[in-house]
Amino acid sequence: MSALWDLPAPERAPEGAPNAAGLGRAALKALAASFGEPAFRGDQLFEGIYAKGWMEWSAFTHLPKKLRERLQAEVRLAWPRITQSLASEDHSTKHGFELEDGKQVEGVHMPYKDRTTLCLSSQVGCAMACTFCATGQMGILRNLSAAEIVGQVMAMLAHHGRPVGSDGEPDPLNLVFMGMGEPLHNLDHVMAAFAILTDPKGLALSPKRITVSTSGLVSGIERMGAFARRPRLALSLNATTDEYRSRIMPVNKAWDMEALAAALGAFPVQSGERITLEYVLLKGVTDSLEDGRRLAAYAKRFPSKVNLIPFNPHEGSGYEAPAEARIQELCRILIQEGVIVSVRRSRGQDVAGACGQLVKEGQGRPR
Repeated sequence: MSALWDLPAPERAPEGAPNAAGLGRAALKALAASFGEPAFRGDQLFEGIYAKGWMEWSAFTHLPKKLRERLQAEVRLAWPRITQSLASEDHSTKHGFELEDGKQVEGVHMPYKDRTTLCLSSQVGCAMACTFCATGQMGILRNLSAAEIVGQVMAMLAHHGRPVGSDGEPDPLNLVFMGMGEPLHNLDHVMAAFAILTDPKGLALSPKRITVSTSGLVSGIERMGAFARRPRLALSLNATTDEYRSRIMPVNKAWDMEALAAALGAFPVQSGERITLEYVLLKGVTDSLEDGRRLAAYAKRFPSKVNLIPFNPHEGSGYEAPAEARIQELCRILIQEGVIVSVRRSRGQDVAGACGQLVKEGQGRPR
């Protein structure tokens, strides 16, 4: 039978009908029960939608014909619609997704030699107002539902297909919540989506391959740490003093760097796990050699690794990326201090799909 990534874009079901796409196992069991069907029908729906990638009720041939016909007439199976796809020279693709209320978000598909990474949005816009991030200048419109988050994954797999390695098995799929929005502002829906995406009877993604990036919501960090199964954690740090961090990231006025360090130190990392410190390098603002030494000292306070991210320019930001020589100097400082460090060369810069560049024009307004 055709899988999701082999099928053309499906036609939308009649407006007003409930949508099964993006629902979790419990919700699909409830849907089956509302039709007078046993609970195991919900499991069959779940596996067909996620493990098989079926996009038409007619593909669910293991269901009774009458049930398929009723689903066809009364329930939609529609993912967020891709309205724009911009391919980068580095082979990544920025996608615009139209949601059912007409609002739009963006995500990025990034293929590598041995894996594929999808960058997901968790909100329409963002409330954090970080000065170096285009999304932050939109303001916040609303949270995404778990179904809309999962829908980005399924829609990108439908568009690109899922690469298969030489062993015939699908290549590893990584998900990063580093698109539009602050994921910990929408933690309930993010974790509901996480449960669907990691369900062994569905896409069966490893929790270790899903990363949630926060601007520093201590309350959200504490809540996420209480989940027995959870994604990996990344912190968008971006400065080494409270003075400068508060200038570029207003969240620091609520939870300063000491409060963050305490929360990260208490976060229940598993064996071999490290918290990722993302550090955007802004020329003349956060890239001094003293910044490098302070960053190293901060990183050593809890299990961590550092991603240095040269600034990705966008109109009106007023910032620049530092010279390559300065980036290498900062790397040397961190390495000498025993800190694991990498430089993240963001994908999709030429199509405004890189870190901090995602923004939908005409939605929201600068805050």
